[in-house]
Amino acid sequence: MADKFYAKGKGNNGYIKNLEVCSFNNLDGNCGMFQMALYKTKAGKYYLYGCCFGGTQNGVMISDVTDPYDPKFIRHFELLDSKEYPTTTCPKLQIADDLMIVAMSCGSGPGALVDQSGQGDIKCEAGIRIYSLKEDPENPKFLGYWDCGLKHVLGVHRFMYNGGRYVHLSSDCRGFEGMIYRIVDIIDPTHPVEVGRWWRPDQYADGYPDRTFDPGAPHVSSFMDKGWLHGPPFVRDGICYMGYGGAGLVVLDVNDVTRPKCLGELSLRPAFSSELAGARTHTALPLPGRDLVVCQNEGERFQFFTPEKITKAQALNNLHMIDVSDPKNPTLIAEFPYPEVPKDFPYKNFNTAGLKGKAGPFGPHNVHEPMSNKPWLEQRGDRVYCCYFSAGLRVYDVSDPYYIKELAYFIPPNPNKKPEESYFPDFPGPRLACTEDCIVDDRGYIIIDALDDGFYILKMKEDK
Repeated sequence: MADKFYAKGKGNNGYIKNLEVCSFNNLDGNCGMFQMALYKTKAGKYYLYGCCFGGTQNGVMISDVTDPYDPKFIRHFELLDSKEYPTTTCPKLQIADDLMIVAMSCGSGPGALVDQSGQGDIKCEAGIRIYSLKEDPENPKFLGYWDCGLKHVLGVHRFMYNGGRYVHLSSDCRGFEGMIYRIVDIIDPTHPVEVGRWWRPDQYADGYPDRTFDPGAPHVSSFMDKGWLHGPPFVRDGICYMGYGGAGLVVLDVNDVTRPKCLGELSLRPAFSSELAGARTHTALPLPGRDLVVCQNEGERFQFFTPEKITKAQALNNLHMIDVSDPKNPTLIAEFPYPEVPKDFPYKNFNTAGLKGKAGPFGPHNVHEPMSNKPWLEQRGDRVYCCYFSAGLRVYDVSDPYYIKELAYFIPPNPNKKPEESYFPDFPGPRLACTEDCIVDDRGYIIIDALDDGFYILKMKEDK
């Protein structure tokens, strides 16, 4: 069989079922992307924005994806001078109402990525930056900045902006351990103001005698077990659904944004979420038009690990279907199936892939996030799309929430890079393909990005 146009060397084509690859774009070859966001202009052009991930650059990558079979990389947009702000990164972004909002981070996170404690007076930003895309989508116009109030911390991580005046953040905050929920009013985007916040009682460190912690310390396993907001906080009809780390799913009433109130919780560990994995509860995604929320326990990139680092069994990290018809009593009703292993895959399963038989913290990562005020995104409530790290993109039929079926998958070809060519040259583990984030547009095209790689645009075969 002939190699595909996106192959990374002879026979390195990846694995695909019920999907077609429309195109591949390598960006500028200097870095990959982490979270992505899509924007459609009034003239009908589709722009893809992605936060830089790895490599030699920081900022936002901008591409024109109007033609999904011939996407064009436009430019690398630098938010801050990296020499002046050497520790500041921008891992996440949201776009709505002609605004691009970018999370600013300057520390914390898994030790394999970054530990910025003890950085002293190095200039940094931790909060959100707001830009206008209305005038020129290829050259965002800076409007304002909101600061979380701490230096050399994770700052803002995953967040939600569905247009309007409020941005819903997972953010560090002075006096609190771990990120909490903070609501910022951007009715004047040049002067954003916090108007509300919510936290779990045990996060209020200043409320306990002699309690100390380092807000810039790395997110080690003991910290990951705690209840802190990974996010994003998803708000729909005055109800907020949050993936709250070790605390599981948290549901709030936010009809009064100045005073969010807890309605209900659902713990997902034990038995779910393994010691070496990422966020214990990562995302809580409300499905459009349904009283259902999909939660996931984040897995982790196997590139972080060598077999010698894995000394015990790892708990299951998975996608869960949760009934929230009564928000005071969220109820787990079904589990998503284990990702199908291709017949010619070189490993017998995804748990031990590349780790010489040791079972790593395999599990899901980001899901497509439909939002009501982003009409350029697919808004289906019967499909779930998940970038499942080394298991690739997975597409699920959730029309029957009790009988969830996998429809399709795409595992990209392995990056096939020498260590000096990698965007992450110091990662010690196996260099398997690893998908990070996915977006589905209103035309049905699926965009995914991959660790140490560019982005792919795909289409379901049944939707041709």
